Amino acid sequence: MSLLNIVVIDDDEITLELIVNFLESDLQCNVVSFSNSALARQFLLQQTIGSLDLVISDMVMPDFDGLALLRECRSNGLMFPFVFMTAYESRQTKLLARQLGAVAYLVKPVIRKKLISLIKQQVPTV
Repeated sequence: MSLLNIVVIDDDEITLELIVNFLESDLQCNVVSFSNSALARQFLLQQTIGSLDLVISDMVMPDFDGLALLRECRSNGLMFPFVFMTAYESRQTKLLARQLGAVAYLVKPVIRKKLISLIKQQVPTV
């Protein structure tokens, strides 16, 4: 089994650290994390098809929100799955995220078992 390559983006450093710890302890994966969405955007746009297995992103962040990151990736032909996390649930935002191709929309606080189960569903090699 090969290691998964997952990116986690959240401007809340405590949440970011928790999610990274969940992933590293529960899955075999390489995790790249960003608390700065502008740096995350630069990194994502340098990726190639197949270089990432999953992106987990907060929705509301300074500079680039989660939807902006997803839009830019899609417009550059990058189709890796996106999972969104948010403390500010909105039906309209949830629908827009789905239309743009997000595979899930989780409300914070994220439940560890739910996140790991979701990843296993999205990335069958886990």
